[in-house]
Amino acid sequence: MTDGTTQHPQHGGEDPLRDEADQRPVAAHRTVHEGMVWDLVRDTIDFAPGVRFDREYIRHTGAVAVLAVDEADRVLLIRQYRHPVGHRLWEIPAGLLDLAGEPPHVAAARELAEEAGCEPVRMSTLVDLRPSPGGSDEVIRVYLAEGVRESEEEFERVHEEAELISRWVPLGEAVAAVLEGRITNGTTVAALLALKSLRGGGSPAVSLRPADAPFMERPGRA
Repeated sequence: MTDGTTQHPQHGGEDPLRDEADQRPVAAHRTVHEGMVWDLVRDTIDFAPGVRFDREYIRHTGAVAVLAVDEADRVLLIRQYRHPVGHRLWEIPAGLLDLAGEPPHVAAARELAEEAGCEPVRMSTLVDLRPSPGGSDEVIRVYLAEGVRESEEEFERVHEEAELISRWVPLGEAVAAVLEGRITNGTTVAALLALKSLRGGGSPAVSLRPADAPFMERPGRA
């Protein structure tokens, strides 16, 4: 605060924890850079009476990812080159929501087949993510795929996916890799820790949402 006082966070009461849609009026919206996959935009926001400011952020298509698990509680990981960070990262299969009209859970099953050559018997919604809400409107839904079997269809992999390899890893070994800093992909970290919690990590028992559960709200988008 500019007057030297300290502003304390407001308490949220005892209601269940839930993110709330609260889109503030946008006085101006413009594209700063139109990219190959996503754009950089700038909004002028009427935050409150007499309070207006600009924010730049990445306008993202959204994405889905799949944590596949077999009967031995092994998880399917893929290793893929990621140029922005200059690493080959161990990840779970994932892809953009870039096909108009394709339901997210269908897109997730397609990515699992294309990247790992597998298809699930059962899918459910494991966890929803907004990985960088201060600088991107990206949303990611991670699905849990069970009863995974080999896909009958073969896919040609190009570019970064040409060197893609896959490995079935015991869940405990994968979680240890996360906690030791050997696996760092954010979506993968969240998925593995969510599944570990679901398997009895001390959290209250919960029922996973169905695969076709309503997708995350994206205020400001058509």
